[in-house]
Amino acid sequence: MRDYPADVTQAADRELVEVVIPEGPDGLELEHLPALRLVQTRTAGVDWIIELIPDGVTLCDATGSRDAAMAEWVVAAILADYKRARTYVELQSAHRWEHIDDLLDVVGARVLILGYGAIGRAVEERLKPFGTSFLRVARSARAGVHPATELPELLPVADVIVNLMPLTDETRGMLGPDLLALMHDGALFVNAGRGKTVDTDALVAELQAGRIRAVLDVVDPEPLPAEHPLWSLPSAIISPHCAGDTIGAERAAWRLAGEQLHRYAAGEQLRNVVTDGY
Repeated sequence: MRDYPADVTQAADRELVEVVIPEGPDGLELEHLPALRLVQTRTAGVDWIIELIPDGVTLCDATGSRDAAMAEWVVAAILADYKRARTYVELQSAHRWEHIDDLLDVVGARVLILGYGAIGRAVEERLKPFGTSFLRVARSARAGVHPATELPELLPVADVIVNLMPLTDETRGMLGPDLLALMHDGALFVNAGRGKTVDTDALVAELQAGRIRAVLDVVDPEPLPAEHPLWSLPSAIISPHCAGDTIGAERAAWRLAGEQLHRYAAGEQLRNVVTDGY
């Protein structure tokens, strides 16, 4: 086996490389690989790499490998907010035994899943035992799923909005001040999709007003600067874009990549081929 450098585009025999499984976009110059035919990511989202793919090269994502990890994070996010985990941690740090009177019940909550796909189905499967109901929203309508154009009618009745949208030209900044203002007072916004699908200034304004709460695994910008107002808002919980990065998810992503290599070598149909940004 050849000992390739971390950046395969710097390999001495790079003209022979047909498949790349990239770690990230930094320094990735795929146009320097004349034999390249396939790029397989280990992430479900491909917005970070799609513009770097040369013409004639197939891009495949890792859809399916991180569904469970992402869904578990979403459930944990909702429970952490509803059961006031942040407040209790702060009270513990202050050595204060203080009862909180506004714990919420997940049972009966109306959960709107925005960007309803494989991860959305995994979220729904894990939330069903809690007795929640669901509003499903995707780019276009299908059985049991509302089109995104109906968000103005759906947002006001949702108790929890779970954003799982990928970042595309269509979704960039989609959740702006007008839509965020439609969330009812006391609603929870959970973002595990992409930070750039949300107008951050508008979100901060809603949180500062105390109208809504948020649990965010993704933000805009990333990394979030130390001085950014999101850090200091008591109505927000933030994690550093790590929802899908569990040990099991990493294994599943590498397993999928290995299976794709076998398919490519055998001339078989590839899984998860990206078209139109998805």
